[in-house]
Amino acid sequence: MEAHLTRSTGPALGTDTGIAVSDFLDAQQRVLDRYRVAAQRRYVDLPTTGGQAQVLVAGEGPPLVMVIGGAVPGVFWAPLMAELPGHTLYAIELPGFGLTDPTGYRHDTIRRTAVDYLAGVVDALAVGPSRFVTQSMGSQWAVWLAADQPGRVTSQVMIGCPAFFLDTSAVLPFRLASVPGLGPLLMSLQKPSAGNAERLMRIVGEGPAGLDELRDVLVAAQRVPTYIPSLLALMRAMMRWSRPRPAVMTTPDQLRRIEHPVRLVWGERDGFGRPEAGRMIAELIPDADLHVVPGGHAPWFHHAEIVARLTRDFPDTRR
Repeated sequence: MEAHLTRSTGPALGTDTGIAVSDFLDAQQRVLDRYRVAAQRRYVDLPTTGGQAQVLVAGEGPPLVMVIGGAVPGVFWAPLMAELPGHTLYAIELPGFGLTDPTGYRHDTIRRTAVDYLAGVVDALAVGPSRFVTQSMGSQWAVWLAADQPGRVTSQVMIGCPAFFLDTSAVLPFRLASVPGLGPLLMSLQKPSAGNAERLMRIVGEGPAGLDELRDVLVAAQRVPTYIPSLLALMRAMMRWSRPRPAVMTTPDQLRRIEHPVRLVWGERDGFGRPEAGRMIAELIPDADLHVVPGGHAPWFHHAEIVARLTRDFPDTRR
């Protein structure tokens, strides 16, 4: 079946922004077409920020909430969504990325921002307690949600190194983006381009070969005017002078207090953290297992069938 994206009306746009958004929508559609994902685009209102979030919804069946990491659009989930029939899939992106409105990222309120955002989106979608599939910062935010609002997350498949668990950190470009003065300068010098997007893919451990549509949608996302300010603000909120802020790091004690079952699916070349970190994390979480798979920080790009099988096979109840 040919993929189709319902084009609902989003926020009012200026001319330049409107062109960038139109380009992004076209690139997003090409990704969905490439992976044959029949998705509806929904905008949900966020009372805490006054903005809207774009959510890609596909399939039928029990809900599966998919939260992508920071600085990338939710459509990055498309290769994996294509391999997960039998669920209603909700692909969520973080504020300021894709077509989700930005929010005020501040280091002293970042956790509250994350929890309010995720809770607001799932409430607007009328999704009750659910299984979550998450990646990178999406994994961190979902853990915060589960801790601060128990019962919302019934189980969680964390794909890729979760952001700032134990002593893991961001890749160099994101660390530099957190440095005042330097981050904006670097962003102004490195304009969005296919070459820069491919270099970032390699840095996080994913070869760009065969990923033209995903590369192009990342470039289109970076050209939306809200992207760069959101990236800089998010990195400053999470890091200080290229090091994670202590308040956002997930400690051993916090890992021991995770109550829902967790499966870690870790790319063997993940640029954010080595599999050894995954083994330590899995040992600390009371109900967790670890599977090391080929690939990097987004192993479903090239190995969607493997990642999908590990996702489907993970139970929704404690073992």
